[in-house]
Amino acid sequence: MEQFLPSILTLLLGIAAGVGLTVFFAYIRGNSIANKANKMIEEAKKEAEKQKRDRILELKEEGYKLKQETERELKEKKEELKATEDRLLQRENSLDKRDEMLQKRELSLEEKENHLLVSQKDLQSKNEKLDEMLKDEMSRLEKIAHFSKEKAHDLIMQRTEEEMAEEIASFMKEKEHEAKLNASENARNLLVESMQRYAEDVATEQTVSTIDLPNDDMKGRLIGREGRNIRTIEAVTGVDLIIDDTPETIVISSFDPLRREIAKITIETLIKDGRIHPSRIEEVYDKVCKDMNNKITELGNEACYKLGITKMDPELVNLVGKLNFRTSYGQNALQHSKEVGELCGLMAAELGENVILAKRAGLLHDIGKAIDYEMEGSHVEIGADIAKKFHEDEVVIDSIMSHHGDSDAHTIISVLVQIADTLSAARPGARNDSLDNYMKRLEQLEEIGNSFEGVEKTFAMQAGREVRVMVKPDEVDDTKAFKIAREMKEKIESEMQYPGTVKIIVIRESRAQEEAK
Repeated sequence: MEQFLPSILTLLLGIAAGVGLTVFFAYIRGNSIANKANKMIEEAKKEAEKQKRDRILELKEEGYKLKQETERELKEKKEELKATEDRLLQRENSLDKRDEMLQKRELSLEEKENHLLVSQKDLQSKNEKLDEMLKDEMSRLEKIAHFSKEKAHDLIMQRTEEEMAEEIASFMKEKEHEAKLNASENARNLLVESMQRYAEDVATEQTVSTIDLPNDDMKGRLIGREGRNIRTIEAVTGVDLIIDDTPETIVISSFDPLRREIAKITIETLIKDGRIHPSRIEEVYDKVCKDMNNKITELGNEACYKLGITKMDPELVNLVGKLNFRTSYGQNALQHSKEVGELCGLMAAELGENVILAKRAGLLHDIGKAIDYEMEGSHVEIGADIAKKFHEDEVVIDSIMSHHGDSDAHTIISVLVQIADTLSAARPGARNDSLDNYMKRLEQLEEIGNSFEGVEKTFAMQAGREVRVMVKPDEVDDTKAFKIAREMKEKIESEMQYPGTVKIIVIRESRAQEEAK
């Protein structure tokens, strides 16, 4: 134990010495760090003071600049205010001068007005004196002539009328001829414009349709065993099916164009399908009818859309579409109705009338033709009933009632419908007419011409568009010839119905004839 004691003491002394040194070094190090920290704090304070001084200087500089800017703006504002004040002063001076000039002018006008009043009074007194003098002179003249003023006036007018009768008739004839030329030119321009807008192929009225067959064997299949197929087709479609010796062709006959079209599409569908028997015929017919109803509705909507017409009952639109399968003298009724609607719209726009209402009246004027095959009565009466049923405007109903002259037109649009209907029907190629109608028209024109006294012969020419009247020169003078032309025009307009115009030419020819022997 005693042997280890010096070693233990030595160890303890070493440990104590190490601890002491460690504490000493730590103390020295702590003092160094504290000194560094204090030094950094001092430096930071100095830097902060420096930045504070710099910021204060910058703020002073900015304040100085702002003050200078404000002073400059105030100076500019003052200059602007001064300029504005100068302008106001100048304007005030000019207004004062203008006011002074107006006052002077007003005084001048008052002086002129007073002068005019005085002059007017002088003139009035002079006119009164002149009137009195003229009355005195007139009374003196009547006493001297022993003739009153009224009798002299009547006598002079009678003599003037007798002397100027021929000149007046010639003047009237010349002016009427000039008016006719202008009217003819305007009408020709309107017709040309309408034909350019609505030019269609020449109309061909048809009551039959033909169907081409792939071969002659198809005829036997259409007829069927003991004719059951053809009987079913005719019974279901309501048309006559003509199967003759014409190779690879059959004919469908019906006066109802809608039935004829449905029958044609039905038969063509059966031929393409190849299955032809009664039940299949009825099935195809029902499908074609549904498709045709859809097509009719599309045609009606298309016509309304083209004319810009809205808010029309769907059933009425369907009737409009049916007009596509109706013809009048070969002219398609729907196309004719659209033409009339367009022309009515154009003329209404020129006259300042309701364009949409005019187009509506034009489109619906022949609506009765859509179902006149199914009902009794004229298409005018049927159309008016349809318009009333769908609560159409009174103008539309009046246009339907009056477009063929069955009743008087009570509105401008009704008259426009009459004009447009005539233009659409009378344009070249629009309609076909039968030979009998032409012959009757020509005979009636010649009878009207021959009914006048002094007429030698009447010739109707150009399918009734022109009438030439030969008069006896020894019985009819030039004035009477002009009178015959006018009276014949009025008689034709009152007694005949015709499309377009009729030109009347009265010819008075004098011949001097001698024979040398």
